[in-house]
Amino acid sequence: MLALFHGALLAIGLILPLGVQNVFVFNQGATQRSFLYALPAVITASLCDTLLISLAISGVSLLIFQILWLKPIVLLIGSFFLLYMGWTIWRTTTSTKTEKKTPLSIKEQIGFALSVSLLNPHAILDTIGVIGTSSIVYEGTEKFLFTIGCIFISWIWFFTLALTGRALGKLDTSTKLLKRINYLSAIIIWVIAFTLFYQLIREAIL
Repeated sequence: MLALFHGALLAIGLILPLGVQNVFVFNQGATQRSFLYALPAVITASLCDTLLISLAISGVSLLIFQILWLKPIVLLIGSFFLLYMGWTIWRTTTSTKTEKKTPLSIKEQIGFALSVSLLNPHAILDTIGVIGTSSIVYEGTEKFLFTIGCIFISWIWFFTLALTGRALGKLDTSTKLLKRINYLSAIIIWVIAFTLFYQLIREAIL
């Protein structure tokens, strides 16, 4: 049971910071007609995290990142992707002052959730570096319980985010609070992008 709680606590620590994946799931809960319509984003994000966690704990992702030229490429692509995502959120927020936003379709939700989950190097590197490394001390049943703990928190978190967004969307009829959250989210995403870019330059120099 210690392994189960260890995995759960690690997952909580990694998933709590406000990032592009959390912002997207939260916004879907707030902008969709009902919680049911936000499920494609929630389930896709949860499945992607399940995949990343499983790869990290199995050691596959760690072996892939031992290829020296692969990590800088992921950091570079991810930095530009996060810059673009931050700009998209900022521009969408400023351009929708009076008109009501059209909710994303199921295909758009799935595609967007896949991109913010699998093209986010910050999440990938954290999963490999923290969860993957921490799982090394466990074997057999303990490693399985550790994995379950991580995955369980991930699913619960995304469902909770969407439900919270839905509740806030009902209360915030003027959408002022949602716009402020979007502005803050865009800034946080840009900070993450510049941090990754700084890390890339630092590693290149060293």
